[in-house]
Amino acid sequence: MAKKKYIETPGIMYHLFEKYKSKVHENPRYNYQLDKTGKIVPVPLRVPLTFEGFYVYCYNEIGCIDQYFENRDERYTEYVAICSRIKKEIRNDQIEGGMVGQYNASITQRLNGLAEKTQNENKTVDKFEFGND
Repeated sequence: MAKKKYIETPGIMYHLFEKYKSKVHENPRYNYQLDKTGKIVPVPLRVPLTFEGFYVYCYNEIGCIDQYFENRDERYTEYVAICSRIKKEIRNDQIEGGMVGQYNASITQRLNGLAEKTQNENKTVDKFEFGND
């Protein structure tokens, strides 16, 4: 007998992702800074969406979701499109946040496999010729 799926439909999977996004956006982290009077004030920071954060959220709500994203034994093919969309939404949030300076651009680049590539060429000459002056 086939094991019952934690997430019965791709729509429910996306609903879980929407709940995760709401939780992230409603629970900022804080950076504490001094204001003009010298008083320490909390400055809310928007927390970026992360794939790991979504995994942890789902694990706490319903259990492990690895199998949906890995499509083990092709038992989760109906979830491939929604899992792809979730990954792309998370990546888009990180890239846009990095581009506008909301998130650390260097970390965003590393997490998403983005890098500025430079190409250096060094040419060597095997033989020098000197003229007779």
